[in-house]
Amino acid sequence: MQGSLFRFYVHEGHRHQGRLVWEWLLEQGNRLGIRGGSAFKAMAGFGRHHALHEARFFELAGSLTVEVEFIATEVEARQLLDLLHREKVRLFYAYMPARFGVINPDSADPPAAGEDP
Repeated sequence: MQGSLFRFYVHEGHRHQGRLVWEWLLEQGNRLGIRGGSAFKAMAGFGRHHALHEARFFELAGSLTVEVEFIATEVEARQLLDLLHREKVRLFYAYMPARFGVINPDSADPPAAGEDP
């Protein structure tokens, strides 16, 4: 199938509607029917302020980034973006074309809408 890799970068303590944003994003992606999503905690990194944050410093606990990613069809990606705009959630993201599927699918896998084998 053709679609997109959506990657969001959020601070681990960032909240929306009282929920951690990374948890909220995964819940919303699931609710929208996106086939899968994952969250990964960074070991180290920097952002627009160029301050390096590393997991080994106790005083920086809670300041690392969580990467939340989804592989989504174009329709699913549009629905997710529309939701984020409506909810006024401020997030940095990367959005890349992706080709995805399941090797040796079984009957529980959704059909691969017109993709080449």
